[in-house]
Amino acid sequence: MRDKFSVLGIIFLGLAIWGAIHPMLYFVSWFEEHGYSLGPMIDAWYVNDATSGLVWDLTIAAIALTVWILAECISERRWLGLLAIPATFMIGVSCGLPLFLFLRGPRQAGLRF
Repeated sequence: MRDKFSVLGIIFLGLAIWGAIHPMLYFVSWFEEHGYSLGPMIDAWYVNDATSGLVWDLTIAAIALTVWILAECISERRWLGLLAIPATFMIGVSCGLPLFLFLRGPRQAGLRF
């Protein structure tokens, strides 16, 4: 457990918290302006090629992260990492990836700080 609170662990935890809060501020602002329906928000994601490309980029990254999390959690039998999957799809990759890196710990990555 001590490894999780290394400098690197604190950085990953901080990034996970930032990745949960910062993007959410934009979503809350959008919902307050346009109403609390997901339909118009999803329509806004595909308003032009730039936003469509970003949506697909994040979708593919989320799927790749999920495959990695599943493969590692199953092979290592470290089930706590599975918490990063709902964080990825309910909050975003900006929260799910650093959360998973925090939960797996720096020792798992071969790093000592």
